[in-house]
Amino acid sequence: MHQKILIATDGTELAEKAVSYGLSLAQSLKSQVSFVTITEPWIAGRTIERLQAAIQKPIDEYESTMAVWAEGVLSTAAKKAKEMSVDCETIHVKDQHPAEGIIETAESQGCSLIIMASHGRRGLKMVLLGSVANEVVSQSPVPVLIFR
Repeated sequence: MHQKILIATDGTELAEKAVSYGLSLAQSLKSQVSFVTITEPWIAGRTIERLQAAIQKPIDEYESTMAVWAEGVLSTAAKKAKEMSVDCETIHVKDQHPAEGIIETAESQGCSLIIMASHGRRGLKMVLLGSVANEVVSQSPVPVLIFR
């Protein structure tokens, strides 16, 4: 049914539950998994804050920090996949809005299902913060399973 599943994760506790669920599904379907985590572009508005902290190269520092974070998130997911004997690959998408990165990765990897978590923001919080899950569901050409 689903030969390849994309599991999006940001390393949060809820995302880790989605990873576990996605791996169980992949194991039962004998599917391959692609894990993706997205890091957004460096925000220039933080320049003054970073310069005051005496960081000489704030963009380099940000990119280095995000690379280490992404590696940690993805290696944790890959370790779980290995423990469950699920074939997987890990993908770090840099400098992109999360919803766009998730959808583009699903398309480029030939995934027929996206699994991700939703923090379930409602009301003003959702309006102010947006919802990556909402964007993915409304724009994805493939089915999306939301874990809450």
